[in-house]
Amino acid sequence: MTGARLYVTAVIEHATRRVRILGTTVLPTGQWVTQLGRNLIMDLQEAGSAARFLIRDRDAKFSTAFDAVLADAGIRVVTTGSRLPRMNAIMERWIQTCRRELLDRTLIGNQRHLLHALREFETFYNGHRPHRTLRQAAPLRPLPGPGADRAQIAQLDVRRHDRLGGVPRAYRHAA
Repeated sequence: MTGARLYVTAVIEHATRRVRILGTTVLPTGQWVTQLGRNLIMDLQEAGSAARFLIRDRDAKFSTAFDAVLADAGIRVVTTGSRLPRMNAIMERWIQTCRRELLDRTLIGNQRHLLHALREFETFYNGHRPHRTLRQAAPLRPLPGPGADRAQIAQLDVRRHDRLGGVPRAYRHAA
């Protein structure tokens, strides 16, 4: 355990909540981030995903070369406003989840160990962890079907019975 600060670059697809860990480093530079942008474009092409926008913060590591790589792939870069974490709230929420569910519970030894732990968490997050936004499905699983048919709901015969003088009501499904 070196005690060095490690930086992680990750992206999340807003519609599906799928996370992609792009890389970790001790010293992030503009060239490193630009290469991660190239890798991201290749990953998206392999997956058949058509991203149109990338929301990023105003960090100086995101150089014009990074924006140009994404622009060449047809992805428009949107920078967040300064001191507006809610502008990229979905990614901020994932960062909190990753910290709370993984990093607060794991003693990370080195960069290789961190990358391995993050890849395992990515697999768990994308394949198994339920999401409220996705109706309790995981990003890589199909959405569950509707709970009941609308015609069946319309035919329900619900009878109401007053209890204690009508204050609370008890409902019962008449079969």
